[in-house]
Amino acid sequence: MKKIVTILGARPQFVKAAVLSRVIKEHNQIEEIIIHTGQHFDANMSEVFFQEMEIPKPKYNLAINSLGHGAMTGQMLEKVEAILLDEKPDAVVVYGDTNSTIAGSLAAKKMHIKVIHIEAGLRSFNMKMPEEINRILTDRISDLLCCPTETAIKNLKNEGFDNLPIQIEKNGDIMKDAVAYYSKKSAEKSSIISDLNLTKNEFVLATIHRQENTDDLGKLKSIFNALEDINTACNVVLPLHPRTKKILKQNNIKPKITLINPVGYFAMLELLKNCKMVISDSGGLQKEAFFNKKHCIIVREETEWIELVENGFAEIVGSSQSKMMNAFNKYKNSTKDFNMELYGNHVGESIHQSIVSLLTK
Repeated sequence: MKKIVTILGARPQFVKAAVLSRVIKEHNQIEEIIIHTGQHFDANMSEVFFQEMEIPKPKYNLAINSLGHGAMTGQMLEKVEAILLDEKPDAVVVYGDTNSTIAGSLAAKKMHIKVIHIEAGLRSFNMKMPEEINRILTDRISDLLCCPTETAIKNLKNEGFDNLPIQIEKNGDIMKDAVAYYSKKSAEKSSIISDLNLTKNEFVLATIHRQENTDDLGKLKSIFNALEDINTACNVVLPLHPRTKKILKQNNIKPKITLINPVGYFAMLELLKNCKMVISDSGGLQKEAFFNKKHCIIVREETEWIELVENGFAEIVGSSQSKMMNAFNKYKNSTKDFNMELYGNHVGESIHQSIVSLLTK
């Protein structure tokens, strides 16, 4: 039996891995070993996912967190390499664009172990984003690129990937499978709507965590001023990321909106299913909003999921207070049809087939 090592570190990767791990278990063709780098270490953003999402317990937990990019990536590279020497896998699977992603890819490639990158080909074209650097480098040293969209495929072709000995597949977005599967369970698992005394379609779900927003005080104040403005018309609920919480406290900013602690995936799904719309600087949440038929106001200057903007499901507003308010007013009474096929179907199965194909060459 072929063996893969899956490297996880951040919240969205846990959700995506749950889908593929379940498919791997069903087919019983591949042995999967999971490494948790520890990049997200808060209980509400890490351990709860392994419990709720039915993900196999990681064999290794590296507990590497709260470090700068260089130290974090370096320590992950060193520790992952030691594990790969022991496990001798046929391939390493990485997700997305985190420090865990690039560290795992580098460790594997330098040991001549095949690298599989899930959610490949995405580009923001903003090289100031650490995530952009991570995803570009990971794509270049991978053996199998599992792309979620046609846009991702085009990005790779524009960068000359057609000339490289790399298997490129358009599998779809694995997050879609997760939303479809877990939406059936979330209402039973989470009582957050009643706990917060929320009414369906009468609140806005917001998340703010990216460094370009949290580390720029002018941007941060503009964003939260807009959220307060919107809150006068519709209750704004914001699960507060630890980084954002720390910076708000340091600057004595006390937003007049509903702030709650980070939530597990089922609670987040219930918030998504019941909200009026989403305001976020998260990449993954943009798509999850779409899967739940909700508009998304993107608090960034760009998005990797450009098809959402092109088809009128989302709008990029940056940190502009006026643009955020205008987008809210545009979407608050929207009756747009969300039944458009953008991200594939049975994505976990498709990715599993691509992995089997790679490993049996």
